[in-house]
Amino acid sequence: MRFHHAGIATDDAAGLAERYGELFDAPLVHQEAVDGMEVLFLDLDGAYFELLEPHEPGPIESYLDSHGPGIHHLALETDDIDAALSTARECGVELIDDEPRPGAWGHEVAFLHPKSTGGVLVEFVTHG
Repeated sequence: MRFHHAGIATDDAAGLAERYGELFDAPLVHQEAVDGMEVLFLDLDGAYFELLEPHEPGPIESYLDSHGPGIHHLALETDDIDAALSTARECGVELIDDEPRPGAWGHEVAFLHPKSTGGVLVEFVTHG
């Protein structure tokens, strides 16, 4: 597995993208609306910031309401998401997603519950 991205909840994805672009020399490489939110990916030399701005009720809006802006999740890229989920099950990790599902940028994704991963929401991601 490889680190893929940090998912960051924000009320202003465009503004944060501009700030991070200037501050970290991280160009915007992908943008789309998915699952009621605007999702922007900024490239950090092969790893990414994924900026998540909600446009309708859902998990990111709830996160912002409870915690404010900040890191929402960490994503690890795998070549075999089914095997990664199987390993997580064998390790006794509670899964949010029992099966991979479509995510942003054509990826397949699956999340692990933070109470099984030290309080960190972890996402497995693979290119679909």
